[in-house]
Amino acid sequence: MAVPSPGYSITLRVQTPVNFTVTSELAAAVGAAGAAVTALDVVESTHQHLIVDISCNTTDAGHSDRVRDALEALDGVSVRKVSDRTFLMHLGGKLEVVPKVALRNRDDLSRAYTPGVARVCQAIAANPDDARRLTVKRNTIAVVTDGSAVLGLGNIGPAAALPVMEGKAALFKQFAGVDAWPVCLDTQDTEEIIRIVKALAPVYGGVNLEDIAAPRCFEIERRLREELDIPVFHDDQHGTAIVTLAALQNALKVVNKKIEDVKIVVAGVGAAGNAIIQLLKAQGALNIIACGRSGAIHRNEDYADPHRAWLAANTNPENFSGSLHDAVAGADVFIGVSGPNILGEAQVAAMAEDAIVFAMANPDPEVDPVAAAKHAAVVATGRSDFPNQINNVLAFPGFFRGLLDAGAADITDAMLVAAADAIARRVSDEELNASFIIPSVFDPHVAAEVAAAVAAAARTN
Repeated sequence: MAVPSPGYSITLRVQTPVNFTVTSELAAAVGAAGAAVTALDVVESTHQHLIVDISCNTTDAGHSDRVRDALEALDGVSVRKVSDRTFLMHLGGKLEVVPKVALRNRDDLSRAYTPGVARVCQAIAANPDDARRLTVKRNTIAVVTDGSAVLGLGNIGPAAALPVMEGKAALFKQFAGVDAWPVCLDTQDTEEIIRIVKALAPVYGGVNLEDIAAPRCFEIERRLREELDIPVFHDDQHGTAIVTLAALQNALKVVNKKIEDVKIVVAGVGAAGNAIIQLLKAQGALNIIACGRSGAIHRNEDYADPHRAWLAANTNPENFSGSLHDAVAGADVFIGVSGPNILGEAQVAAMAEDAIVFAMANPDPEVDPVAAAKHAAVVATGRSDFPNQINNVLAFPGFFRGLLDAGAADITDAMLVAAADAIARRVSDEELNASFIIPSVFDPHVAAEVAAAVAAAARTN
């Protein structure tokens, strides 16, 4: 199911003979090699040759070699250089620190730094709550990871996780004006992570836990919430749950079903799966079957993991004990937060009429969306190249904006639901259809409306 993706975007600098049709021939060769042309520019011209930059999306790293070979097969064409545009974007990192105040002369320096800054330090020492008013704490969060569960890459460590955390911080700033900083810890010891985050907490107004493997992430979040006076949010859990609930609310409108009446099968019982199930239950879902690698979680088995034990006690009312494929038969909703290609077209065809399929594994979903759409009424993925992208970017920037604006110390289910409702409402009844159940991450109103809803819920709490 591999299709060209901006994540594998390349630019080829090509020398060609002078020819009126050369640019169209280059574009045709790239297309014939299975890539998607995104830009084509003549950057140099002489009497004898042209230098052309042709940018295209490919399917994987090896695909760029096939594109290069296709171009060099043309008469008189040579490829001078191939640049990976994704790596170029990351050169030197994606973040920088920019002062908010002018430092033009000794007068400015005396107020921003010594001796004037000492007065501000003394004020905070006398009243620690003033740190939120007089420092970066009021608008800054830590994006904390141990690198143990990064994207779909697994346990790749803190240094390799840093590009993801930088990207997360950039999204916070871009979409909600929140200053965020990557904190990548070179330890995967639960107690040490808790100690370090607690020691760092005076600098920050909130903590966003990211890409920490289950079940360790549950204990880290629980303890930090108990022991800190700032909100702690695990995006892999709660961000995913918020956006999933928002999408499901609108998908159920499309098929004219109610959450309390539908059978929901969730594939994946890690951080995201647990949080999704808990939020769906809080919204009235009564028939949820959670499936791990060995099939349905049910009450006839003892689970050492307390989170699976909770699922066994609080889901699967008919105590079904079969496989995932058997569970989805007759189901109204499938939600996948697991791995690629665990369902086929036949399993989707066996679901209930007007079924809903959320296949959110990235980069390859649980079922081919094109195949699923032959049988399901609504299909959503985590990918940007299909309709209905269920993307955490819709939730976490605005969510933290609301927490910081309200000076919140904790996170409640009411805040999660308020955020989901705000996202769902961005799709009006006039806009709603099977291919548009969730707003774009670039909708300029989403973050502000999520922030307002979360802040209102926090102040009510």
